[in-house]
Amino acid sequence: MLPLLQRSDPIPKLLPQVRLGRMPKDSPALQAIISSWLEAFATVLKDGERVLDVNGVLRLDPNPRLAVLHEAGLVDDNDADARAARSAYLSALESATQRADVTARN
Repeated sequence: MLPLLQRSDPIPKLLPQVRLGRMPKDSPALQAIISSWLEAFATVLKDGERVLDVNGVLRLDPNPRLAVLHEAGLVDDNDADARAARSAYLSALESATQRADVTARN
């Protein structure tokens, strides 16, 4: 799961290009890459929802990366893919927390 996200993460390679002015913020290619990555992020969280523990989910919090993309002007807070990634994260965190609560009671 994590290698997929790390390989496709647009921040390390593309964000510096945007900041240096080598790639425009409104590039359709850049937007497609970011959209695809956010979809992959949401998919990983959904797929891991039943097996990830709380710490595993916390490691996959999309909010810090979304904040970086937002600050760079690459993702709007209302972006559908960003909302889907946040929603998948909250759902996975809720599931992991519930499993942890059940385990702690037993």
